[in-house]
Amino acid sequence: LKRAGGAHEIATQYAPLQAVLDVVAKVAPSDSAVLITGESGTGKELVAHMLHRMSGRSGPFVDISCAALTEGMLESELFGHERNAFPGADERKLGLMELAAGGTLFLDEISELSPKLQGKLLRALDQRSFYRVGGTQKVEVDVRVLAATNRDLADRVSDGLFRDDLFYRINTIAIELPPLRDRAVDIPVIARQFLKQYGKSAP
Repeated sequence: LKRAGGAHEIATQYAPLQAVLDVVAKVAPSDSAVLITGESGTGKELVAHMLHRMSGRSGPFVDISCAALTEGMLESELFGHERNAFPGADERKLGLMELAAGGTLFLDEISELSPKLQGKLLRALDQRSFYRVGGTQKVEVDVRVLAATNRDLADRVSDGLFRDDLFYRINTIAIELPPLRDRAVDIPVIARQFLKQYGKSAP
């Protein structure tokens, strides 16, 4: 449980996963984009937090689920909007990419981005800048982007559902997490972790 950099949230004695966590510790200090893949429940968000914490970046960790919002709402959440950009926009709103400046933006379920937002995200990553919805002033940001998905993005690229240029942009470093069914050796380790964490508060 005591791994380099304090990466202890994922309890494991499964050698392949230990190797993955070693990679996490090595790539964390870089500014490279990382794509974290694996089935639901494999710990993708935990790895994202570990990458941010060990990165040394001074800004915040900001996350969003790309599947939780409509295209219009997600665009506004990511890039912000200017006052009167659309009905109900009574004041300027800063987007999550802007709020994550100097830190990390974690895009969960990135496979669910619409084609329009895929293009806008790619442009923002390439130019390190973007425009708020309804805005004319360019916003420049220094932000590291981490992305996660439980889908095979290469297959979605082949099917024309995901831009290949965005795929390669976010897939600078790939980290794949194994499912728990492949790490039965870890079940006692995880059980002890839960007992230690919650046992003291049990009645």
